[in-house]
Amino acid sequence: MEKTFTIGTKKFVLDEDKAEQAFAAKRVINGWETMTFNLLPLKYHWAYELYSTMKRNHWEPEDIPMQKDIEQWQSDNQLSESERWIIRMGIGYFSAAEGIVGDNVLHVVRELVTAPELKLVLGRHAHEENIHADSLLYMISSLGINPHECEAMFEQIPTIRRKNEFVTGVSRALRRDLDMKDPESKKLLAKNIFVFGQCMEGTQFYGLFGMILSLYRQNKFPGIGQMFRYTLRDESNHIEVFRNLFMDLIEENSEIWTPDFREELTDLMREAVALEKEFIRDCLPVNTVGLSADEFDRYIDYIADRRLEGVGLSPLNVGVANPFPWLAELMDINKEQNFFEGRVTDYQKQSALAMAPDDEL
Repeated sequence: MEKTFTIGTKKFVLDEDKAEQAFAAKRVINGWETMTFNLLPLKYHWAYELYSTMKRNHWEPEDIPMQKDIEQWQSDNQLSESERWIIRMGIGYFSAAEGIVGDNVLHVVRELVTAPELKLVLGRHAHEENIHADSLLYMISSLGINPHECEAMFEQIPTIRRKNEFVTGVSRALRRDLDMKDPESKKLLAKNIFVFGQCMEGTQFYGLFGMILSLYRQNKFPGIGQMFRYTLRDESNHIEVFRNLFMDLIEENSEIWTPDFREELTDLMREAVALEKEFIRDCLPVNTVGLSADEFDRYIDYIADRRLEGVGLSPLNVGVANPFPWLAELMDINKEQNFFEGRVTDYQKQSALAMAPDDEL
């Protein structure tokens, strides 16, 4: 159907059928491609809704005071060496991992998807990874940690290196010219989205999150703890972005959702869990902060099973309970006030509530 607009002496004819055909051709991959980045009309509404939530959650590291953290770090008697080691491992691992995620989002996944609203939310995802990386620089400079120590940690500590190699290998497999109509290429992309969203950000990040927030719960490292709370809120949205992206990719390309491929993905999560448990033993070589490595092992099992079930896969350990129910309460930061002399610190404009539900933690 054509619609005609007459403005003065000029006549403009718009073909609505062509516009509708362009909308119908929107796909996660292999869709209608345009350089105009025309978002409307939206097909993947979840992408724009998550983008809006992520935008409202914006925060900056420099807004969070570090005076108490610095005082504790420099003191001779306020911290144990085990507690200092957890912070070093957190900074050492995440200073590499956040960059790996952002680079993969921007230069692999965003390059391959074709719907503009998907590119929009992935661009925001990558931007937030930059903020997380910036927050780690802020922690390092505030505490006076030698940055070369951080580089040495992710280059020389085997459990950190193995975790990074696990995901970079998956990312590298897509950094070449591929026919995205080939089912094997589609599987590579689906595997990438699953590994980065559900295995890495969704599972392997959670061991250190729990340890650092355990310190925060004991009034240790309040600034670092707050930044990790905001980071975890962001990660909850990132997990959902990649979960929805994965599910839509599978729905539109159902030929790849074979029993063998499902088994391959489950095995990847099993490997991710094993790597994370090895890493936990390096973070907690002795029990400290009132928690044990065994409890963190159970927590990772619990989180991994939730991620698997979230994308329609069977759990690895049926019936594992969350050993840290307090984490859900600690993550409820929507109404919180502290640090800023009564200033609301939830970083959500217009009182928008965007925290992940408790059962995600």
